[in-house]
Amino acid sequence: MLTAMLILVLGIVIFLGTHTFTTFRDRRAHLIESLGPNPFKAIYSIIALAGFALIVWGFSLYQAQGRIPLWTPPAWGRDAAIVLMWFAFVALACSGKAPGRIRGWLRHPMLVAVKIWALAHLLANGDLGGLLLFGSFLAWAVYDRIAVKRRGDLGASRVPAFTRADAIALIGGTVAYVAMIFLHPVLIGVRVLG
Repeated sequence: MLTAMLILVLGIVIFLGTHTFTTFRDRRAHLIESLGPNPFKAIYSIIALAGFALIVWGFSLYQAQGRIPLWTPPAWGRDAAIVLMWFAFVALACSGKAPGRIRGWLRHPMLVAVKIWALAHLLANGDLGGLLLFGSFLAWAVYDRIAVKRRGDLGASRVPAFTRADAIALIGGTVAYVAMIFLHPVLIGVRVLG
């Protein structure tokens, strides 16, 4: 169990660490200038992917060895998580560049999706691994939203009416949401329904 937790924590530190680094715009710009844009993107992607792989590996080992319970989630937590995840998938589907009313409402749809995903899973899980994984992502998303606001990035522009991008996001997000409900037991090892 200790090995699984160490792998999970290392993955979280590497993955979120690379994403946190980008909030330090001066250092990021200096590194891009030193390495060049393409080598920077390649190194950044490799490190982030390694962190993600460690998270998946560590969390799957943790689940296979038995979870460490910390609290009993509320009875309504699982139902709330199922509902919230639809919003997370729609928000994620809005994270492209096409202007849309939903994207304009959310401003930073990817960050909104991460926050909802993390919160939903915290409501449905009461174990140490879940707290580390989902709690760290929620904390990071809150930090990143503050960092984005401080540097004056207002995010997506508001548009006056719904657009084709909104329809695509609603349909695409819903399809991905339904697919994940059925794939969750295979990919994550936890049944969503039943």
